[in-house]
Amino acid sequence: QRKLGLTTDKRMALLKGLVKQLLEHEALETTETRAKEVRVIFEKMITTARANTLHSRRETRKLLNDETLVKRLHDVVAPRYLNRPGGYTRMVRVGMRRGDAAPIVKLELVAE
Repeated sequence: QRKLGLTTDKRMALLKGLVKQLLEHEALETTETRAKEVRVIFEKMITTARANTLHSRRETRKLLNDETLVKRLHDVVAPRYLNRPGGYTRMVRVGMRRGDAAPIVKLELVAE
């Protein structure tokens, strides 16, 4: 796992925030390394949510900590990917960040 130059609690708070943004807006622009970490968490979360059981809702609630997002994930987003074995997100390179030339990517949900 990448550490992103942060302590564990700060890193997890950052990644949870990015996962929530991705779920809410279905797209997100961030650095490539952050996007790769978010992608891992998000793909596992959708795979869990596809089952749509009480257990899967509780598992995703642990990460999201927001009931409206859990409902959105289980009722809107996850059903789109029932017949897809994985690869729910796409990363597109956008350019470089002006300050430090970090590669910026757009992480978006694959439309199905």
